[in-house]
Amino acid sequence: MAGLPSFDRMWDELAPIGRRAGTGGYQRFAWTRTDSDLREWFAAQAAARGLSLVLDRAGNQWAWWGEPSPRQRGLAIGSHLDSVPDGGAFDGPLGVVSAFAAVDALRQQDFRPGRPIGIVNFTDEEGARFGIACAGSRLITGALAPDRARALLDAEGTSLAAAMRGAGLDPNAIGPDPETLDRIDGFVELHVEQGRGLVDLDSPVAVGSSIWPHGRWRIELPGEANHAGTTRLADRRDPMLAYARLILAAREAAERRDSVATMGKVSVLPNGVNAIPSQVTAWLDARGPDADQVQAVVAELRELAAAAGGSLRQESWTDDTGFDAALGRRIGAVLPGAPVLSTGAGHDAGILANAGIPSAMLFVRNPTGISHSPAEHAEHADCHAGVRALTAVVADLAG
Repeated sequence: MAGLPSFDRMWDELAPIGRRAGTGGYQRFAWTRTDSDLREWFAAQAAARGLSLVLDRAGNQWAWWGEPSPRQRGLAIGSHLDSVPDGGAFDGPLGVVSAFAAVDALRQQDFRPGRPIGIVNFTDEEGARFGIACAGSRLITGALAPDRARALLDAEGTSLAAAMRGAGLDPNAIGPDPETLDRIDGFVELHVEQGRGLVDLDSPVAVGSSIWPHGRWRIELPGEANHAGTTRLADRRDPMLAYARLILAAREAAERRDSVATMGKVSVLPNGVNAIPSQVTAWLDARGPDADQVQAVVAELRELAAAAGGSLRQESWTDDTGFDAALGRRIGAVLPGAPVLSTGAGHDAGILANAGIPSAMLFVRNPTGISHSPAEHAEHADCHAGVRALTAVVADLAG
C-alpha cells in the first residue's frame, strides 16, 4: 500500500465542488445545489465499487460492502461532506474520502470482510444552514424531534422541510430510524484534527477518547428602530449595546470557568448604516471539559440577556461523550504508539456514541492548528498515514 492513487484521485475530484473564488474556502450547505453535487459524487463512488447505496430516513447516504442485518450488523466508517461558511477542505471530506480509499486498499490486499462494511455521508453535520449541528445523525437517533427539524429556517426564511423537498427528498419521512441503527454495531470516524495536539505530539495520527460537552443558544435582544442622526443618545433603545456587553461577558465568564464561548453569528434588523437596530438575534456556542462550568457560563449570559429585556434559549446540547473504551483499547492495539486525544469539536461519532453504538475516532494532524477556515490543512503524507491507519483498524474490526 505504498501509494494511494484512489485517495489522490478522489481528493482532486472533490476539490472544486463548492469552493469560493477569492477566499479558497468552501460553501457546502445542506440541501443546496452544491450539496446535491456532493451527494451525486458519493453515489458515483459507491456505484464504481459495486457498493449498494441506501438512504436512511434523514437522507444520510450509506454505501455497503455486504448486506447488513440485525443478525449480522456491520461496521460503519465515514464522516460528512458539508461545511461551515467559508470552511476548510478537510473537515468532513477527509473522513469520507479516506473511507473509500480504505475499502480500495483492503480489496487490493484481497481482504474478505467477515461482516459488512458501510461508508456513510452524514447530512448537515455542521448545521451551517439550519443551525443544528449533526442534524442527520441526531434525527435517526431521536436526539432531534422531526417536527422541530422540519420547522427550522435558514437565513432566507426557507424551512428545512422545503429545502428537502427541493432536493427531491420527503421531509415527512424524517425521524428516528431504528432499522438503520440496527444495521450497525460500530462506527469509526476519521477526521482532521481541529487543533494543535498532534503538532505538539509530533504524530500524524491519534485515537480519540472523548468529546467535550457543548451546545448552541439563540439570543434575542429587542430595541427600537430610529434615525441614527436625529435620535439623542439618551432616547435610544439600541440592542447592539446589550449585544456588545454579552460578547465581553461571554469571554470573561469562559475564562473564569475553564471553558470557551463564541458569539460568531449575528442578525441585525433593519441592518442599515444610518438606522438604530430594532432587533438583534445572536448565537452563542459554548464548550468545555466540565458540563457544569459550561452551563454556569450560559446562566450568567442568560441573566444579562434578561436584564436587557431579551432572552437566551438553548437550541442544542450534547453532554460529555466518552467513546467506547473496549473499542478504543482494540484500536490502540492495532495502532501502537498512537497518542490519545480528547476534542472540543462535536462529531456524528459522538451522537452515535450517545445513542449506544460503540464509536471511535481517528484524528489526522493539522499543521496549522486552524479549522473552520480556509487555512485548515493536512499534509499529503499525513492524509495517507490516516488512510493506512483506518485500513488497519477496519481490517481488524471487520476481519
